[in-house]
Amino acid sequence: MLADRVRMEAYLEALRRAVFPGCIVVDLGAGPGIFSLYACRWGARRVYAIEPGESIQLARELAAANGFVDTIVAIEDYSSNLTLPERADVIISDLRGVLPFFGRSIASIIDARDRLLANNGSLIPLRDILWAGIVSVPEFYRRKVEIWDQPGFDTSAARTKAVNTIFKIYPKIGDLLTAPAELGDIDYPSVTTTQFAANPSWRTGRSGVAHGVCLWFATTLADGVSFSNAPGLPETIYGAAFMPFSEPMPLESGDRVSCEIKIDPCGEDYIWRWNTTFEIGSSGVLRAGFSQSTFYSTPVNPASLNAADVGTG
Repeated sequence: MLADRVRMEAYLEALRRAVFPGCIVVDLGAGPGIFSLYACRWGARRVYAIEPGESIQLARELAAANGFVDTIVAIEDYSSNLTLPERADVIISDLRGVLPFFGRSIASIIDARDRLLANNGSLIPLRDILWAGIVSVPEFYRRKVEIWDQPGFDTSAARTKAVNTIFKIYPKIGDLLTAPAELGDIDYPSVTTTQFAANPSWRTGRSGVAHGVCLWFATTLADGVSFSNAPGLPETIYGAAFMPFSEPMPLESGDRVSCEIKIDPCGEDYIWRWNTTFEIGSSGVLRAGFSQSTFYSTPVNPASLNAADVGTG
């Protein structure tokens, strides 16, 4: 993540603008604490570097090595378990995976904003806008899905899991069969839910074989400071998300593709659902439809289930 210049330059510029002498900063998901070091350099009086993983030990070592041992308070825990002695003027975080829907990310930001941030404090990032388009990626689809089509064997169980999995992909602008559609946004100063739903539709701009939906984000970290992992832009650590179709779909220019997307928190992760329909041109004639979910992507050992898990109905 440090090597991703697009990410680092944007985050550091947003942090530089937000920090002022004597301020309090929370570095949420601090990892080795690089943002914490910069906050100290730019005048923060106290930085709470919060990280549940063991990389927080490196943050302690770097704080000591750079003379900030009395400024950086490194805490190995989830922020939701903590009560700090003072409210923060700035909370900075990058808790995303490929997309913002990753583990406890959104819930952690909501909780930290409500409990740890001072009135009129700064949140970094401010907003993520989600985008999606239909892509033709035959080689990627072959390696992730069609590799399970082994002649002479019934490998349908493995293929089913593959087509219900969200993959990380680095698409090119030429892979898009449609113009991007905006799905919605996550406005971090006001968001109250970790759920997300969208119903995009596209008209194909050219003929081609569609293999799935590609999703990416465009983030605003501060006014005038932004970046994106969209196809055609410099690659970032995030990549983009790929939701495969159950089967490749040959499309003609002008065909309509509609997708109902739902993303719901489940334990420490999310359940994704994408129901897709394909219509011929502007006729409204349904050509095909797929119903998919990451619920079906994880192998389950029957021995791990019991009557309480399964229920009686």
